[in-house]
Amino acid sequence: MKITYTARDKYGVKRKGILEASSVEEAEEILKNQGFTDIQINIKSVKEKKESKSGGIKLFKKKVKEQDLAIFTRQLGAMIGAGIGIVQALEILAEQIPNPTLKEALIKVKDDVVTGVSLSKAMEKHKDVFPSFLINLMAAAEESGKLDETLKRATVYYEKLAAIKGKIKSASWYPTAVLVIATLIVLGLLTFVVPTFAEIYSSMGGELPFLTQVLINISNNLKSNIVFLIAFIVAFAFINRQIYKTYQGKKFYHNLFLKIPLIGKILHKGALAKFARTFATLINGGVPIIRAIEISATTVGNILIEESLQKTKEEVEKGKPFSQSLDKKYFPLMFTAMASVGENSGRLDEMLDTIANFYEDEVDREVDALISTLEPLMMVVIGGIVGFILIALYLPIFKMGELIK
Repeated sequence: MKITYTARDKYGVKRKGILEASSVEEAEEILKNQGFTDIQINIKSVKEKKESKSGGIKLFKKKVKEQDLAIFTRQLGAMIGAGIGIVQALEILAEQIPNPTLKEALIKVKDDVVTGVSLSKAMEKHKDVFPSFLINLMAAAEESGKLDETLKRATVYYEKLAAIKGKIKSASWYPTAVLVIATLIVLGLLTFVVPTFAEIYSSMGGELPFLTQVLINISNNLKSNIVFLIAFIVAFAFINRQIYKTYQGKKFYHNLFLKIPLIGKILHKGALAKFARTFATLINGGVPIIRAIEISATTVGNILIEESLQKTKEEVEKGKPFSQSLDKKYFPLMFTAMASVGENSGRLDEMLDTIANFYEDEVDREVDALISTLEPLMMVVIGGIVGFILIALYLPIFKMGELIK
């Protein structure tokens, strides 16, 4: 059973924790062997304790992002490098980490480590918080004894990953946001402004210019079918979301995303950057190459590239060199050539870091180019639509004499 305890360590610092023991006597014996004194045992179960504190199970948990993991790895690496023990470091981190989900997981990890469980094994119990990348990296670091160095490298990795994801999101969201705002402006004009002008012109009689009549017809149709239009948009979004959840649907959309002009190149290069950075960090940390490919494949964010990397893993298992196993459809000649140089020189991790830096810079340039291209293009399109509406609305004013009878 799990037993909670309070005791003082060899430095006299008061500690709280949880351990597995079949009885109170066994728990006291374990703690004494670990150098604890002034031991107080509480046989109240962990589950009861947590429920009494929280008042029940939390329905929603805050997601742990790359920035949170970067803070965790940076601070843990700094404390371990300064000579602070893992248990104490985890305890300090659990008090300081702002993310409540990560805080809760760190408390549980610390409790497991106190009982003698390794850090990687304790983290493995919380795969919803700690990704496979970090768990495998910690396991390799524990074997090599270079935990602080590995944590520093993991920090760089998560900071770089957060940056590249941010760039890709900005490339995706910018045109979407502009399009949504433009659509709302046009709908507002058609729904509220055009009908007012239509009533004025209707009271005057006479035949309206062709452009004005077309605009009024569009406005009338929009007003009379607004419910159906909203229902269609909601249904379309829902159906596409359900399709995207399926394997074939996701495969179709990921293939489509890669073919979108400008944005497709950014997504492709971003996927290559994420793979190279993840793979370099893992093999540098001592993770076996097969496992490193398998983990890295899950970070690219595109199912087509991920499947090609699974085939690469199978080829490498058969003895084929990594660089020759990469699918040339998704991995350009420069990528495979540099990977080949890295393999032959025994510095694959360094070469992959260079590749990651190159593609991250490429994504930066592509995003800047996309925004600089879209800004004037969007201005022209939005200006053209709004200009058409204004011209169509004011055209009858120039022919006011003909309208009034």
